Amino acid sequence: MEIGTEVVLESEALRVTVLPTLGGKIASLRWRRGDVELLQAPLRPYEERTLTMGFEEGDASGFDECLPSVAACAVPGPDGTVQIPDHGDFWRLPWSCTRNGMSLAMAATGVSLPLRLERTLALEGAALRLSYRVKNIGDGPAEYGWSAHPLFAVERGDRVELPASVKEVRVEGSAGGRLGRKGAMHPWPRTRSATGASIDWSVAGGPGDEVGDKVFAAAPPEGWAAVVRREQRVRVEVRFNAAQTPWLGLWLCYGGWPERQSARQQCVALEPCTAPVDSLAEARQQGWARKLAPGASDAWSMEIRVAAQERL
Repeated sequence: MEIGTEVVLESEALRVTVLPTLGGKIASLRWRRGDVELLQAPLRPYEERTLTMGFEEGDASGFDECLPSVAACAVPGPDGTVQIPDHGDFWRLPWSCTRNGMSLAMAATGVSLPLRLERTLALEGAALRLSYRVKNIGDGPAEYGWSAHPLFAVERGDRVELPASVKEVRVEGSAGGRLGRKGAMHPWPRTRSATGASIDWSVAGGPGDEVGDKVFAAAPPEGWAAVVRREQRVRVEVRFNAAQTPWLGLWLCYGGWPERQSARQQCVALEPCTAPVDSLAEARQQGWARKLAPGASDAWSMEIRVAAQERL
């Protein structure tokens, strides 16, 4: 396949566009009933990725996979120290792709660690189901962290909804340090910034706010998180198994990133993940890294379900 080649799955409710040669990216998730694009649009034109470039040097859009780390870091490998690039290996690699009706079987093999990631997309009505398997194809043990990275487009006043069981979140980072130190705990959904300003994470801001907050919550046992687009009257719900992916990353970005570019994200990412930190090196230190023996594999799944939102 050539760079930018599209594979499209389409039901009566959703149109899903996948770019296998560009990291297996889900480039578009369109709600057909209102002709609404649900994912962050590209900040830059699609281009071939290198093995070392930062995520902000690409299009920074859509839905990518982060494995074996979200943050760039150095970890021990079979033959010495391994440098894992920003947002991991897989968003920058071409994926194989086999279509079977309304499903796509996709796979790629990492370059920093001996991991092979398989992902099956299955579209059924208004639900996109994603099934994963990661396998250690090396001769020794391998550790990893995984995070889904779906960047959902939002406008000012849209809602971010979590189950009532989510009471607090852990800070990974924030533009301008507005949340204070990394690792600080804040109540959800209302808190105060490091300067005392009131924050309500349940209501999306706008591009001029220059907000870029990354926080983690323990995955709620109810197994869902959602964005409600008020003007478009559509609800986008991410569903997951909290036993499989015990953490939920939240990236709330309203013009706060990339900090050195004029084109910036306006999105909310709802990210089932395996650790409450972005760095695999830190996950290893804290005992949150997943470890695979040679030939062993892990499996998990998630779902994106879209529905009309009648009551606001």
